[in-house]
Amino acid sequence: MTIRVLIADDEALLRMAFRMVFDAEPDLEVVGEAADGDEAARMTRQLRPDVVLMDVRMPGVDGIEATRRIVRDSPGARVLILTTFDVDEHAFAGLKAGAAGFLPKNTRPGDLLSAIRDVAAGDAVLSPRVTRRLLEKFAPQLHPGPAERDERLAQLTAREHEVLAQVVRGLSNAEVAAALRLAEATVKTHLSRVLLKLGLRDRAQLVVFAYESGLVRPSI
Repeated sequence: MTIRVLIADDEALLRMAFRMVFDAEPDLEVVGEAADGDEAARMTRQLRPDVVLMDVRMPGVDGIEATRRIVRDSPGARVLILTTFDVDEHAFAGLKAGAAGFLPKNTRPGDLLSAIRDVAAGDAVLSPRVTRRLLEKFAPQLHPGPAERDERLAQLTAREHEVLAQVVRGLSNAEVAAALRLAEATVKTHLSRVLLKLGLRDRAQLVVFAYESGLVRPSI
């Protein structure tokens, strides 16, 4: 199945480089290029790409606001944020806006291609290592309140709460399985149910939700 990709970056040379890489892949099709966030949001509505590769620093409407518009108006599209640094405030803002993940601009082509395919398949591109670094740097900015304020949490079983708490600490499924003495397949099942009950798409949204709801306090 062909993955339709929209490239949003204000640098024409970068857009051309990305297009050359993607055009060489039989399962990827570049359906358009946008030079700013407003154009990216508009083209996403028109062209309906599966994945939008989004730069954050663009003139006019930036990538964060464009991501918000795309998530709101084009829910079928998944946004993959590109940042200059591994972890910065733009990456975190992008996740809060609804992006499925982020990558630094110096990511190797093979890793970028894998990330696009993962995002198109519904996964989040947010590794446990990056999750830890994000929370270490930005969790104090979230001002979490009591967990009871979000009624959705009452739907979770005790075991699902345990899995959720481990995931948002940045543990991989295998590490959660070891910590809770469960099979990794069981952890995946619990995590899927947590996402369904909370109405969240992926691990990236889950991390932001858990801290904003106060379920997990910044302590790392």
